[in-house]
Amino acid sequence: MAGNKLSATEKDELLNALKIRFSKNMNRHKGLEWTEVQSRLSKSSEKLWSLNEMERTGGEPDVVGYDKKTGEFIFYDCSPETPKGRRSICYDRTALDARKENKPADSALDMAAAIGIEILTEDQYRELQQHGNFDLKTSSWIETPSHIRKLGGALFCDRRYDTVFVYHNGADSYYAARGFRGSLRV
Repeated sequence: MAGNKLSATEKDELLNALKIRFSKNMNRHKGLEWTEVQSRLSKSSEKLWSLNEMERTGGEPDVVGYDKKTGEFIFYDCSPETPKGRRSICYDRTALDARKENKPADSALDMAAAIGIEILTEDQYRELQQHGNFDLKTSSWIETPSHIRKLGGALFCDRRYDTVFVYHNGADSYYAARGFRGSLRV
């Protein structure tokens, strides 16, 4: 991730897109001001690059919180469905390497690391769902506890019947409608 920087034009386009999304979705970040977010963003070219990658892959990142202890703004992928540019992937590198045939192009954890973000935990996914109805037609891999992963499984979530569901699958499985959502602290 080091060395990945945006041009001045890319930076301006990203900040404009983020500002518009921030303004349209004030319910996600009550009490927060865009000027404070922009000030924080302007101090970190690496985080801007990661946000741009979230945007480029269809995540529609937006501020969903503020950590008073660290002074960081918390961004989640807020696209209505799991990001289009991060679908048809298995859970992690171990699962990808274990597939003998019909391997997906990548894994959720590898893509998240390449972008510089963290995959959502179950708690974060449930928190996201408090800001709207997400993944009504798709599903998203979530951080899987090590004891489940050691047995070959991985967890994913979606929203159906006005309820958030957590499911399991083999970590090596992949589907056209399953991707992952990420978080970034700035």
